[in-house]
Amino acid sequence: MKRAILLSIVMLMLTGLYPLMAQDQAKAAPSKFYLKAAGGYFFSVFPGQFPDVGPYAPHDVRGTYNPATGQSTVISDKVLTGSYGEGVRGGLTFGWNINRYIAIEAAFNYYHSKKNLMTRQVTTMQGSGQVAGSIESHGYANALDFAPSVVISPGYEKINPYVRFGMVIPYWGRLYIETDAQTATPVSANVVAQTTIHREEAVHPNITLGFQGALGVTIPVCNRLDVFAEAEYRNVPAKSKKKEVTAYEENTRVVNTTNGQVISTQHRSLGDLSTAERQTEYVTTLDQSSNTPVGSSGAKTNYKDDNKPANDLKSYINIGGLGANAGIRFRF
Repeated sequence: MKRAILLSIVMLMLTGLYPLMAQDQAKAAPSKFYLKAAGGYFFSVFPGQFPDVGPYAPHDVRGTYNPATGQSTVISDKVLTGSYGEGVRGGLTFGWNINRYIAIEAAFNYYHSKKNLMTRQVTTMQGSGQVAGSIESHGYANALDFAPSVVISPGYEKINPYVRFGMVIPYWGRLYIETDAQTATPVSANVVAQTTIHREEAVHPNITLGFQGALGVTIPVCNRLDVFAEAEYRNVPAKSKKKEVTAYEENTRVVNTTNGQVISTQHRSLGDLSTAERQTEYVTTLDQSSNTPVGSSGAKTNYKDDNKPANDLKSYINIGGLGANAGIRFRF
């Protein structure tokens, strides 16, 4: 009888301890592999001066032109600053838990920045306020990156905070620049050449290496599904390598301002541009051997060698920033 009672007590104890033992075992051996899907928005942290757009500096300039004297006067001049680190980002992350406290991740992200005003110059006719000439350029960046990182957490079951840090390796990216310009150039008395230009350019970057760091929290929803939110900082500098003009439309009308009659028209498209006008290779130093502009014929820019890519100084932009991400994590 005593043996039966003792055996019953032991069985009851083992039955009560089994859930605790299973729970401890689950803590000790969490799901090894997981997949995360996330999206977020980033803000610019350290804005700087934008790079030049061809011969135009990153300034917002307003001026007037006196047709009687031919004198131009600058009314205001403002330096344009900002960053390509503000925009949306989304991607997939593959993770592996080494143990309860440490994991490694490999993320693949797509980034699209907001459009920034890079240069603007507006000249009006003195007295009338009519626009004599204007140029305005906007730019935005797109990028795909690979971001390996290490994740450290206390390994809590419910609300689990974590810190993540690692590198950012952009393997594709472009800075797109769109420019619209219009000019009115006097040809003779009462005759003006009116020109409108639309140009699109793509700047290719050099391979670069950036840094990332994040502080977040993970909350389980069900057996294999978690939600997470985090604050992340990225520092990803990008240096220009080359540039190509991808679209170009130029239309010129010679007009008699007395009666509005169009005397003649002229059109240039992408195929009419010289190699130097279409392609640019960036260098750290410009010298006598560099293929630089030597003059212009109307809207056409002439170079030392029109049949070779032009040279220009390298520029730098940053596609990093401070932002917030949120998403889901599926544990296998």
